[in-house]
Amino acid sequence: MPIPPPPSFRLDGKRALITGAGRGIGAHGAAILAQAGAHVTLCSRTESEIEALAQELREAGYQATAFPLDVTDTPAVRREIAARGPFDILLNNAGANRIRPITEVSEEDYDAVLNLNLKAALFVAQAVAKGLLDAGKPGSIINVSSQMGHVGGPGRSLYSASKFALEGLTKCMAIDLAPHGIRVNTLCPTFIDTALTRPILDMPGTRERVLNRIAFGRLGRMDELSGPLLLLASDASSLMTGSAVMVDGGWTAG
Repeated sequence: MPIPPPPSFRLDGKRALITGAGRGIGAHGAAILAQAGAHVTLCSRTESEIEALAQELREAGYQATAFPLDVTDTPAVRREIAARGPFDILLNNAGANRIRPITEVSEEDYDAVLNLNLKAALFVAQAVAKGLLDAGKPGSIINVSSQMGHVGGPGRSLYSASKFALEGLTKCMAIDLAPHGIRVNTLCPTFIDTALTRPILDMPGTRERVLNRIAFGRLGRMDELSGPLLLLASDASSLMTGSAVMVDGGWTAG
């Protein structure tokens, strides 16, 4: 039997768009994709953060550009992505959370979370997909979901609702776009030890509850998202679409 070659996780010649790229998973993902050979384009509302990261990546010898974008502004999303595309890879990462008991959720809370986590995610992905279709190119769309798109939790009604919906949206997009060679999957992390999650974990009783639910008994590390991210971005996952890649330390297993 001929020995099969291992898959390549390289992204040379690919162009990647990362939303919410100024910090957290977005910033980490941009650095990982750039190191794998992609030309990364960073966007977020905070121009200073993404320009600083893009400059840092360029100084390290990688290809990176940045531009400010409010992804909840749908006309701007369509205009700016069309002007800069097509993008072979999308890391659809921008998101928000408001922890409230269900009896205290306001309409303003609902709009803030669902408009960013679901509506904006849809129209960003749509804009990238249209660019690929117009160019006749395949591609990979990675919607950053969460373990909370598969389970519930106290005070997480809006966040879970948005991520459950994102999981459904991803499956439907995958079916619609598969004939064109465009893959659509979700990346579903557990609590990752970052500056953004620490205020949540500092809420009374939260850290203990979280660590009890993660089978490994510890928070995730940012570097533990790198492998799954490269898998979804690269041709190593060429038969994967409509899938949810769980990086949750066993949270949803039991």
